[in-house]
Amino acid sequence: MEERTWSEASHTSEVLRRWAAKLVVFGFHGKQVDKHARKKIEQGCAGVVLFSRNVKDKEQVQELCAQLKQCARNRPLLIAVDQEGGRIARLNQGFTQVPTARVLGSTERAEAAAAAAGQVLGDELRAVHIDLDFAPVVDVDTNPNNPVIGDRSFGREASKVAKAGASFIKAMQARGVAACAKHFPGHGDTDVDSHLDLPRIPHTLERLEEVELPPFQAAVDAGVSTVMVAHVTVPAMQNQGENLPASMSPGAIKHLRETLGFKGVIVTDDLEMGAIAKHFTMQEAVVKGLEAGVDLFLVCHTEKLQDIAIEAIANAVESGRVPLQRVQDSAARIENLMHLYVKPATQSESQGKLRIIGSKEHRERIMQILADTI
Repeated sequence: MEERTWSEASHTSEVLRRWAAKLVVFGFHGKQVDKHARKKIEQGCAGVVLFSRNVKDKEQVQELCAQLKQCARNRPLLIAVDQEGGRIARLNQGFTQVPTARVLGSTERAEAAAAAAGQVLGDELRAVHIDLDFAPVVDVDTNPNNPVIGDRSFGREASKVAKAGASFIKAMQARGVAACAKHFPGHGDTDVDSHLDLPRIPHTLERLEEVELPPFQAAVDAGVSTVMVAHVTVPAMQNQGENLPASMSPGAIKHLRETLGFKGVIVTDDLEMGAIAKHFTMQEAVVKGLEAGVDLFLVCHTEKLQDIAIEAIANAVESGRVPLQRVQDSAARIENLMHLYVKPATQSESQGKLRIIGSKEHRERIMQILADTI
């Protein structure tokens, strides 16, 4: 009898769901590992994203991250957070307060300031077992009416944003924490908050290549580990007949992969945001994103929607709409990210690390940045 291949013999629904879960990062409520978190880890989710709701102080968050990783037992679990500095900082109590990107970009030596911020954030995140920071924002702040970017950007000039973003990325990743360039292909010139609805970037490709895209190219050249694709429509990058956000657009993802040369993990912004929830079902968003080439899907709040996302991926493979190889390719990129940045939360890894958080050395670095502000 001819030997059957693994793909022919082993694709039970349960196996497919475990493959699907490898492409999902979940969020949960509470400051301790709860039933929701345990279930998602047991299902095989790639990782967890923390918010302020999960954080009390540095001791508690270090213990929480250690417990989350221990729940995963013999497999790596990616722990992520949005810790940009300024108003987007989920870790506050006891942690060094890093200025906004706008402040960093306005210093006399913006690249050095961004590097210092990346070092401080990287050291403090690594100390509490966080592996991935969804930072920096490399959007160019060209629209004063933008309700969501503003001071999260390094500035209004593409060259400044590109240089500062690359410096931040190199510094953070040298400290053992993966960085994330966001929000591809650029969220700076929008007047709609994608948390609420779906923005549109009407510019030509020539304009995008002049303003929005150079910071992402610089991030790729700097070796950034992940890129977050935005929930914004970009007609200039879309294939004929498409009317999809970049997070679901084959044209946008192709540009990131083939034109910019990015080989790392492509992650969506949160799929529970208004830009998606008002226009698409969770199933549509995940399957179209998967078809477009997205690797990792953020579903940050609701357990039911996290289950729907996992089911949608598994069903798309089971029905033949999406080849299993497509899922395995993404899983391989995620596993490579984990190999490089996910560390076990052993006692030796925890012991003594908290002293660096909010330390005099870190505070003095930040004070020096502020002293250099133009």
